[in-house]
Amino acid sequence: MVGFHKVFTAIGMPSDGGWTWALSIVGLVIVLRILLIPLFFKQIKSSRRMQLIQPEIQKIQQKYKGKKDAESRQKMSEETMELYRRTGTNPFSSCMPILLQSPFFFALFRVLNRLKDIGSGKHDAIGWMTQDLASQAEKSTLFGAQLSSSFMHPGDSPIGAVRVLTVVLIIIMSVTVFTTQHQLMRKNMPASALDNPLAKQQKYIMYIMPVFFAISGVNFPIGVLLYWVTTNLWTMGQQFYTIRRMPAPGSEAEKALEARRAAKGKPITKLSIPGLHKDDNATDDATGDAKNGAKSDAVDLSKAKTPAGSPGLVTADGGTAGKAGGQRVQPKRNNKKRKR
Repeated sequence: MVGFHKVFTAIGMPSDGGWTWALSIVGLVIVLRILLIPLFFKQIKSSRRMQLIQPEIQKIQQKYKGKKDAESRQKMSEETMELYRRTGTNPFSSCMPILLQSPFFFALFRVLNRLKDIGSGKHDAIGWMTQDLASQAEKSTLFGAQLSSSFMHPGDSPIGAVRVLTVVLIIIMSVTVFTTQHQLMRKNMPASALDNPLAKQQKYIMYIMPVFFAISGVNFPIGVLLYWVTTNLWTMGQQFYTIRRMPAPGSEAEKALEARRAAKGKPITKLSIPGLHKDDNATDDATGDAKNGAKSDAVDLSKAKTPAGSPGLVTADGGTAGKAGGQRVQPKRNNKKRKR
């Protein structure tokens, strides 16, 4: 954040300007989210796999429904973990981007809460946030409100300006979170994945998160709310791009992608999860590619049709398959006598 502040002041923006520090926070978020892009795609893949394996999980749960003994519960857990292993699904991968952002989020919260004390010399500098920079950041205002002010603690800023800006930022946060969850459930989930506990849980989250932001947001400084709004906008745009270009199999987004590709005359490619069904492993083992989930291209010669007029195919047991000239090929006998 301090690095972006130096860049903006170098190009002529005031060092104690509210927009200078606000854009510095935005720059911090952008750098952080760029670094998290590989993890974001892992999160998308994990969420997609979790959605698509829900019917298989429901089959396992139905299989052990009503069985309360320890052995049945252990077997259900083992089969569920085997399904995760076979399909390469990690239920906890979707939480990683949020967990990795948490230290930065709380660090920014701590810095903004301490700006006044750091600027006055009552608190030691935090990282590169020196006393001089903290004093500049403390004086900076955005629409009349200081970045360190919050709805419940406006500080030296006008109460009306702080509360209006806080409410606007909380509304934007709530709308972006709701939109992100809504497009994930309505566009990027197949119909078979909408009727399961995971989908119901995501639906509850879609309505609960705005309430959570409204309750907790009043205690956060405006600078932290700006950080939160920026990362939510980034997440929404990134997910929109991902759903449009890499939709989940069987979803409305995949149908829309197929329609666009068909209109442009491009081939339609179907996405699938290797190892989703147990028979996939049997095929993979036969080809030696179980790890990659590759399908075998081998042809069963016993079922293959040989064109008329072609020589018969010799099988492993010495017989023949196919016909020559419409007649079965008879094995030739060796009439020569063996010499003793």
